[in-house]
Amino acid sequence: MDDGPAPLPAPSARALLVTVLGELVYPYEGPVWTAALIEVMRGLGVEEHAARQAIARGSAAGWIEAERHGRSARWTLADRGRRLIEDGMRRSAAFVEEPEPWDGRWLVLLVTVPQQQRAMRKRLYGALTWMGLGNPTPGVWLSPHAEAVDEARETVAELGLEASTLSFVGPVAGIGLSEDEIVRSAWDLEELGARYRALIDRYGDVDPAPGDEMLFTHIELLNALQRFLRLDPRLPVALLPDWVGREGGELFRSRRAAWSAPARARFREIAEAAGPG
Repeated sequence: MDDGPAPLPAPSARALLVTVLGELVYPYEGPVWTAALIEVMRGLGVEEHAARQAIARGSAAGWIEAERHGRSARWTLADRGRRLIEDGMRRSAAFVEEPEPWDGRWLVLLVTVPQQQRAMRKRLYGALTWMGLGNPTPGVWLSPHAEAVDEARETVAELGLEASTLSFVGPVAGIGLSEDEIVRSAWDLEELGARYRALIDRYGDVDPAPGDEMLFTHIELLNALQRFLRLDPRLPVALLPDWVGREGGELFRSRRAAWSAPARARFREIAEAAGPG
């Protein structure tokens, strides 16, 4: 890999572990020794201590379950981990698909959370951002993906905010902000576009050798995809016709198609060769 500009800040050990679990452990369908996970994490630039800590925290979070063999362990995905991964798989599949024509409707949420409830505000903002909603003015969240209404309803209900939330689905009425102004106010697309361009510069011409190089490059790129999922609202062409993110989506789509099978095959070799660790 070259040392060009990073498309995103360096990922945490926890984030890399989630990618490894989803892309490698989930399809492996068997217990994996700690040593195999550490070998892959080390290849991704994570020191052993940090890798073990991430695994322990993944266990505490209910993502993985241990099968103890003396002081060593083999790991399988817990139900919570499977749900996390399957949700991520659905989102990533939708993310790299060609966008459907937009019908002009917006999903709009007006949510009031008292200033003193900072933890609640943080949870709400995190959930709505993960769904791709933008925040053009205080208390207003919106998305051109009106089909997200059911997920938004569940989020508001889980947080107990029904009594302080109003919602609408429909086109803008031409009062106040234009759609172009809404887009520029709701999302920081300039920084995101720069990150996409750095991603394309870094991975666009990469041709990793089979084996470890392909495995680690594949996981690095998938980890970037998972983080772009949280940043890119996937705006329709009608709102953002020349969006570099679509080129980024094609990069994710083509590289995953080419690299996933050989990367998983290499992981199987690592998993089957690993012993207690």
